[in-house]
Amino acid sequence: MKIVSFNVAGFRACLKKGFEDFFKESNADIYCLQEVKAIESEIPFRPEGHNFYLNTADKKGYSGVAVYSRVKPLDVAYGIDVNIHDHEGRVITLEYEDFFLVCVYVPNVKRDLSRLSYRMTG
Repeated sequence: MKIVSFNVAGFRACLKKGFEDFFKESNADIYCLQEVKAIESEIPFRPEGHNFYLNTADKKGYSGVAVYSRVKPLDVAYGIDVNIHDHEGRVITLEYEDFFLVCVYVPNVKRDLSRLSYRMTG
């Protein structure tokens, strides 16, 4: 099984820079994308034969993770069931027959460490 994971720093921008070609050429079974910064209606890319899962932040244009998977998972969970964190769209967990896949976008603590306490909460 081939799994690709990367921070796209904005899915709409990534599409303009050749993501669709990369997707076809890499021929992976699962793609985990972090920092998609888009809601579902802003992600028109739905390749045939892949299931699509998206967890967005409450704040528009912020954070967000997405997964494209050829194999339909047994179950999908969004977030980590910790209210303070689940509004930032940072985690999707897919349960498959033989493994769990977790797509995570970890918060940056910033240069001044202003988000360190948030990152350590949970």
